[in-house]
Amino acid sequence: MVGDLNIAPLEHDVWSHKQMLKIVSHTPVETEGLLEIMRQGNWVDLMRQHVPDSEKLYTWWSYRAKDWAAANKGRRLDHIWSSADLAPLLKRVDILKEARGWKQPSDHVPVTATFDI
Repeated sequence: MVGDLNIAPLEHDVWSHKQMLKIVSHTPVETEGLLEIMRQGNWVDLMRQHVPDSEKLYTWWSYRAKDWAAANKGRRLDHIWSSADLAPLLKRVDILKEARGWKQPSDHVPVTATFDI
């Protein structure tokens, strides 16, 4: 499953866990709900398969930041999940961060998964 789920479930999926706890996309009801859906469906978070939970990982940066790259106040709102049997075939996940700096960009950047099938 791939998509913009607008929820950053983990502490390091946002620029400041403490400051984001009452902000839509990282409230406890959202994050706990999304993690429960992942558990119940036996989904594997492919974006975190090769990037430890302790590392910052973003796919979205607000238009409000004058210098979004320097501020780096991002969120990981876009997700790539798979079934457990497909996860071992994951070769890499790419986040095209530079796309955020293109002329007339989206606030989200493209994310892709490559598998060795």
